Amino acid sequence: MSPTRLSTVVLDTHDAHELAGFYLRLLGWTTRAEEPDWVLIGPPDGGTGLSFQTEPEYVPPVWPTRNPGDQQMMLHLDIEVDDLDTETARAVTEGATLAEYQPQHDVRVLYDPAGHPFCLWRQE
Repeated sequence: MSPTRLSTVVLDTHDAHELAGFYLRLLGWTTRAEEPDWVLIGPPDGGTGLSFQTEPEYVPPVWPTRNPGDQQMMLHLDIEVDDLDTETARAVTEGATLAEYQPQHDVRVLYDPAGHPFCLWRQE
């Protein structure tokens, strides 16, 4: 076994518990650990998880970048789905917003409730 391994990716937000709830519903994962300003979720069968950290000064990223000086996207999540239309509609029902700009026909770019872009995609 390697002496190092990636355990989680942390997303800043105004409310860690609120954003964790969105991803719990979207992904069907479970809560692994939580503190007042931090939550770790992950797949029920193990693997790399997602963490959410309350950051009072959080500024949502802008994608695609429109103006110099805007807070740019530094990362995004790619989530593979079987049915792009159904899962896009479900994500919106759970609180996501569909991005105006959609760069590919087999990918849907959405924003989570804190404004982080993420992609739903299906393999063709």
